[in-house]
Amino acid sequence: MNEHVNPVYLEDKLDEIRADGHLSYRSKSLPTWCPGCGYFSMQEGLTIALNRLGIAKENAVVVSGIGCASRFPFFVDTYGFHTLHGRTMPVATGIKIANDALSVVAIGGDGDAFAIGGGHIPHAARRNVDITYMVFDNGIYGLTKGQTSPTTAQGFKSKTTPYENLDMPLHPLMMLLSYRASWIGQAYAGRPHHLAEMMTQAIAHKGFSYLHILSPCVTFDKTDRTYGKLNMQVHDLSEDHDTSDLIAAMQQASAAEIPALGVYYVEDRPTLSEEMDEISRRARNAPPIAE
Repeated sequence: MNEHVNPVYLEDKLDEIRADGHLSYRSKSLPTWCPGCGYFSMQEGLTIALNRLGIAKENAVVVSGIGCASRFPFFVDTYGFHTLHGRTMPVATGIKIANDALSVVAIGGDGDAFAIGGGHIPHAARRNVDITYMVFDNGIYGLTKGQTSPTTAQGFKSKTTPYENLDMPLHPLMMLLSYRASWIGQAYAGRPHHLAEMMTQAIAHKGFSYLHILSPCVTFDKTDRTYGKLNMQVHDLSEDHDTSDLIAAMQQASAAEIPALGVYYVEDRPTLSEEMDEISRRARNAPPIAE
C-alpha cells in the first residue's frame, strides 16, 4: 500500500526560504567552490545561524586566513577580514578586543588552522576570547591542488606523498580539549540541518567556541574522507554525554575513526574582555603608586 505523499512545489519552497530571512545575510558574490564541496552547506549554515540569533549584519565580522575556506567573507553580507595565512586568530582577537559588541566568527581550513596558524589557537583558547572558530577540515590542501595537510590520514597518496603519507595526523578535537576551549563541538557538512544548529550554539556561547566541521574534498580526495565513507562513519554523541566532563569528552574524541557529532565540552568562565574590564576596575580603584 503506497502512502500518500504531499507534493512540494518549487515556487512555494522558494517563498518559504525567502520569508525565513537568512538569505539577507548572503552577499551578491556567488561562491566559487568546486561543485559538491561541503563548504556550500557551511555557508548556508552560518547565514541561518546569524539569522536565528538575530545578529545584525553590521554587528557581525567574519575573519579568514588563506585557503579554500578563506573565500568565506566574500560570500556573506557582513563585515569581513581576509587576513594572512595562519593569522586568523590574532586578527579576530584584535577585532573583539577593540569592540566587544561585535560577534566575531573566524573561519579556517585544516592547513591554515593547524599548520602555519597552529601556534595561535592555544592562546586564544586559554584566554577565552569571545570568538567562534570554525575549522573546515577536509584533510588536504585543496586550494594549492591536493597536497597533504596536518590532518591527512596515514597511507593517503597525494602529489606530495606519491608513496603514501607516513606522518601521523593531528587530532584537532583532542588538541582543543587540552587547550581548554570553553565550547567544543563537531559537525559534518553532509548533515546541513545539524550543522546549522551547531553553528548557532557555537556563536551563542559566551567565550572561545571551537566547531570542527568534517568536509570532503570532492576534487582531490576520492578515497579517504569522502561522503560515502563519512556517511557510514559519523554518529551522534550519546544523549547522556556530560558536556561538563572533560575526561568524558576526551574519551569520545579519541575515537577519531568513528567521528561523533555534537557538543563535546562546555565550560562557563570569564572571557578575556571581562577579565580586562575587571583589571581596569581594580586599577581605577587602586591607591596611587608612591614614587
